Amino acid sequence: MTLAEKILARAGGKKIVTPGEIVTAKVDVAMSHENADVVLKAFREIGLKKVWAPERIVIIFDHRIPAESERTAATHKRVREFVAEQGITHFYDMKLGICHQVLPEKGHSIPGQLLVGTDSHTTTHGAFGTFAAGIGGTEMAGVWATGEIWLRVPETIKIIVSGKFKKNVSAKDLILYIIWKLGCDGADYKSVEFCGPTMDDMTIASRMVLSNLSMEMGAKVAFCPVDKKTIEYVSSRNKNKVEIIKPDADASYEKILEFDVSELEPQVACPHAVDNVKPVKEVKGIKIHQALLGSCTNGRLEDLASAAKILENKKVAESVRMLVIPASREIYLEAMKAGYLETFIKAGALILNPGCGPCLGGHQGLLAAGEVCISTTNRNFQARMGSAESFVYLASPATVAASAIKGEITEAL
Repeated sequence: MTLAEKILARAGGKKIVTPGEIVTAKVDVAMSHENADVVLKAFREIGLKKVWAPERIVIIFDHRIPAESERTAATHKRVREFVAEQGITHFYDMKLGICHQVLPEKGHSIPGQLLVGTDSHTTTHGAFGTFAAGIGGTEMAGVWATGEIWLRVPETIKIIVSGKFKKNVSAKDLILYIIWKLGCDGADYKSVEFCGPTMDDMTIASRMVLSNLSMEMGAKVAFCPVDKKTIEYVSSRNKNKVEIIKPDADASYEKILEFDVSELEPQVACPHAVDNVKPVKEVKGIKIHQALLGSCTNGRLEDLASAAKILENKKVAESVRMLVIPASREIYLEAMKAGYLETFIKAGALILNPGCGPCLGGHQGLLAAGEVCISTTNRNFQARMGSAESFVYLASPATVAASAIKGEITEAL
């Protein structure tokens, strides 16, 4: 069996499952952010007094923190009251950062487990060998009530990655290129397994980029290899025994694709679709008004380090607003100790609190009509970051930093 099949078989209490089969699966972790407010309303309608397992529910505030409106403040208040009422063990208020970074940091992303979240980029946790899928609010209400969910066993696409990245080319460029090749629906409701020698060399942070953005080609789940790096990371944050889980040698795949990164160039997703990808050199010279470094895709320490190296002793162009948002408080502190935040501030960037902020068009840096932003975030849909007449380009931390200095889209040399 593939990884997806193995995990769903375990969660469904079966010896074997096959693609297309519907499995009633037991959930290990159920995650929601501010949209827990929608979930709790649906849960109330079910009529139960208590959630199935308060220790398996994780709630975190990250999308609109601190509250940018009275409406959001009221949402936060209702969820805080529900958490207290239900005795939910793992509640992370607005202090810690983005859900997809904080959950691994707090030991909730475990190889072989089933994690569901009311956020589309829940696929991120597949970087740890977790079957991690986004679900809707009413579905989550059912999980809160029963601890179970119906899932169709997905077909699996195997992606073999080989070669060595050029300077200032990274996992973000690779996944954008793959999304361009497959299209926005090229992995629709599929499981993706990344493997190959390049994957073995990748950091955990880089693997998270691939699993995170796989959702933008329709993937239900997206796995990276569970190896010594995975086990070391997870074991340092979770006291329970963690085991390596691998697909069977004779597992059946819908298709097998191969990518060699040796000649890969910096990539950029142009407005208004994540699969509208071009080499950066083809759009060089487009004037920008904002540069955004952060998000659950590229707000980790290695991302900040890449940008800081380029910005060292440089200045952000006067015409550009550069925003830096570490993915979590832990990363914020590490970046502070490493001197990256000082580098950003001296270059003219603004450091914001860990969270989602402008990525979803919530607050902290929205765009006006006609403005252009180059960003390390995960979506560039029309009106995603403010005005429907603004333009968002998605790129790597290196490309964003280089563009911020020049005031236009450019490659990092």
